[in-house]
Amino acid sequence: MTSLDSPTPLTAAASTPSRASVTATVVRLKLSLLRNGLRQSTGRQTAFILGGLGALLFTATQFLGLVFLRGHAHADVVAVLGTVVLALGWAVMPLFFPGGDETLDPTRLVMLPLRPRPLARALLVASLVGIGPLATLLLLTGGAVSVAHGAAAWVTAVVAVPLALLVCVALARAVAAANVRLLTSRKGRDLAVLSGLVIAVGAQLVNFGAQRLGSAGLGQLDPVADVVRWLPPASAVGAVHSVSEGAYGTAAVQLLLTAAALALLVTVWAGSLTRLMTAPDGSTIQPEDSAARERTSAGLGRLLPAGRTGTVMERSLRYIWRDPKTKAAWITSLAIGLIVPVFNALQGRGSIYFACFAAGMLGIQMYNQFGQDTSAFWMVAMTISSRRDACLELRGRALALLVVTLPYATLVTVLTTAMLGAWSRLPEVLGLSFALLGAMLATGAWASARFPYSIPQEGHKNVAPGQAGLAWISIFGGMVAAALLCAPVITLTIWLNISADGDAWTWLLLPTGAAYGTTVTLLGLRLAAPRTASHLPEILTAVSKG
Repeated sequence: MTSLDSPTPLTAAASTPSRASVTATVVRLKLSLLRNGLRQSTGRQTAFILGGLGALLFTATQFLGLVFLRGHAHADVVAVLGTVVLALGWAVMPLFFPGGDETLDPTRLVMLPLRPRPLARALLVASLVGIGPLATLLLLTGGAVSVAHGAAAWVTAVVAVPLALLVCVALARAVAAANVRLLTSRKGRDLAVLSGLVIAVGAQLVNFGAQRLGSAGLGQLDPVADVVRWLPPASAVGAVHSVSEGAYGTAAVQLLLTAAALALLVTVWAGSLTRLMTAPDGSTIQPEDSAARERTSAGLGRLLPAGRTGTVMERSLRYIWRDPKTKAAWITSLAIGLIVPVFNALQGRGSIYFACFAAGMLGIQMYNQFGQDTSAFWMVAMTISSRRDACLELRGRALALLVVTLPYATLVTVLTTAMLGAWSRLPEVLGLSFALLGAMLATGAWASARFPYSIPQEGHKNVAPGQAGLAWISIFGGMVAAALLCAPVITLTIWLNISADGDAWTWLLLPTGAAYGTTVTLLGLRLAAPRTASHLPEILTAVSKG
């Protein structure tokens, strides 16, 4: 029978000065975390196996592609820039997926008698266990093979590839340790929610870059590669290429830069571990003075209308800023509303009317207004006792949306117009945007009252189980209705553009669209208010299911 006072493997290793024992124990701890995590469910095991196989298959394909580049005139450009992309991925991923590796949180070990530098070395070795490091090793090896020519270059590659891998891993650890307080806080969860947005935007940038390279070739990246090959860890791969070219002195400097970067990252990482082990966290620090928060609230309130409308606007704006799901939806809409028109304009095949994407994407945020409150909507429902209260509630939410949407839609339209040089079309596109925004506010208010649904607060799902049909009807049905409501302004725009002397009168579309959007919005709010006031119990039940 084991005594309760007997030391655990980690504490036993920590009590001895042997660095090898600490490293071996931390590696075993990493393997235990992986094994125990997979034991929790069959679904997790299946996801891990399929994900690992998919990642390794993709990496193997990239490895073969790099090997086939051997002898190509621009192989070194691909290898060097690919290494930089890998390093950026290692630096950014811990911020967006802090739960992907439980050993990224060194605060779990702060109570153990471990010194920062031995702990940093042990965690660095443990970080080499996993699919990510294996995939990175394959890609770095492929990059080195593509530029290695001669025995000296192969010997250099044997040193450069592990060195580059250690720099990538140390970079991830240093970033994670420096931001561990953030990653375990509410703001860290906000970053995790926004990770999908960053990936989507990054994919668009990669797609745009690939199209430009396909038309102009890799040669235009030579100046960039000449600079990047001196930046670790790309300098390690650059050293292999330098040896192949016979520039042994340049290769030695590049390897020294990589080694120095590794030493610097480990030093910074150890310093962060020291602060984590000695500095108090937020739970032991006195919270900010409540009077300061009141002054901040009062400052925002002074800029908003008085009465219930201003109160609702302030609440909605605070939800946008503080609630992770709401913030993610808004930032996604802001990004897509800008990416679609700007990228199409950059590619030379864009239309000025793509600028309406800005108003359309932000107008979607008006749908399911009450579901965004989740179960907290019951406090709002307690204050609604008449149609007038419901109308003021909806009006405040619409005005809060307009505070962001109007200047943003205007800015995107002006930017798209400037990029395409179609200044004569600016008034009509702005008019269309304002009309579309008004139609979506109107249909969004009505759909919020007629088809409310719950938004789960945990995870990445935006619809509670069993309510997907309501979400489709609310959003897509409302969008179709908004398009039909915009038909008069669209028809007027088409008629003026095909008329012989219509260009002289297209400026009228700006005030017409603005007036039409305002009128439709007011009518939509008035129509939605009676439904909201008379069906509060049903709305509360629907939005509280998540």
